Amino acid sequence: FIPICILVTQTGSTAAIGALSTMSGAMAAPQAAEAASSKMWKKVPLPFEDTLYDIDFDSPTHGYLVGSRGAFAETSDGGNTWEARSFSNLDAEEEVTYRFTVASFTDGEGWVLGKPTLMLHTKDAGKTWERIPLSPKLPGEPTSILSLGPGKAEMTTSSGAVYVTENAGRNWKAQVKETIDATLNRISSSGVSGASYFTGSIINQVRDDLGSYLAVSSRGNFFLTWEPGQDFWIPHNRGTPRRIQNMGFVEGDIKKGLWMTLNGGKLFLSSPGVDLTKDDFDFKETNIKTGGYGITDVAWRNEQEVWAVGGSNTMYVSKDGGKNFVFDKSANDIPGNLYNVKFFKEFDNAGWALGSNGLLLKYVG
Repeated sequence: FIPICILVTQTGSTAAIGALSTMSGAMAAPQAAEAASSKMWKKVPLPFEDTLYDIDFDSPTHGYLVGSRGAFAETSDGGNTWEARSFSNLDAEEEVTYRFTVASFTDGEGWVLGKPTLMLHTKDAGKTWERIPLSPKLPGEPTSILSLGPGKAEMTTSSGAVYVTENAGRNWKAQVKETIDATLNRISSSGVSGASYFTGSIINQVRDDLGSYLAVSSRGNFFLTWEPGQDFWIPHNRGTPRRIQNMGFVEGDIKKGLWMTLNGGKLFLSSPGVDLTKDDFDFKETNIKTGGYGITDVAWRNEQEVWAVGGSNTMYVSKDGGKNFVFDKSANDIPGNLYNVKFFKEFDNAGWALGSNGLLLKYVG
């Protein structure tokens, strides 16, 4: 397949930003008086104040951070300090026009997606970068890329295409036989509300640890799943009249269940061992008091400890696997919004929360 990369659409934190922008600013954030006493995150200073979109590490000490207005930083001490970096093949005036949205690194090899129309690849831990040529025939726009080893990466698009390269982006092999809109308009989708005659794109694409994907329609009225070996995506009902804001996997494993956030600050969990062939899933609402503020992301630190982040820099923690949450005041006095929370199991469960205005929080427990 032709090497491809175009702009990144809403995925992960970018989708969260879009969801928050539709919410009313009149709501009051949870007050410290109502909050639990925990304060388990600390703010890390950065060399810029731009919105952060992604963070990744290829060792316990070495990592990268990307964001809007060309924000790009590197750490060599486990994220305690960060230094601004630039891409050698982009001049300064050009670089500031990009919004870098996805970063993925493995053993010194890395990939970065940017908007507008940019894919960058490095083989030497960021010392030099190659700009991967793009194909105008790409179905949809690239939404994610995952480094899988020397010269190998997996990419998704806003039309539901999944591609793998084994030669550093020179050729790409399709893993799904048709785009999502082609699938939904070909098969009978009467059992899934909003799926018939589907047009548009998908957002919030996430991948579990074994390569399964989850995506939400851009209107938030249904979601889809795909597992390796399947020819096409399978649509599912949301099971509620509220709009889906974001979705993800319990403990990074589709077999352990799904989480779903809805407008109005609602959070639902499915039971484990879900049947992915069914139209409907059994979701149950968790006990989380958000005051109506939207939840933008959820992440499992371990089987019992779960974190949720959202508007007005609100943070919530569960110690019973996601059944009940209490407020954490780590970012209570910092203006802005949190969009992304991430734990690195392979690096001693190091945790990070990313937000607006250059806000980076490190988990300290």
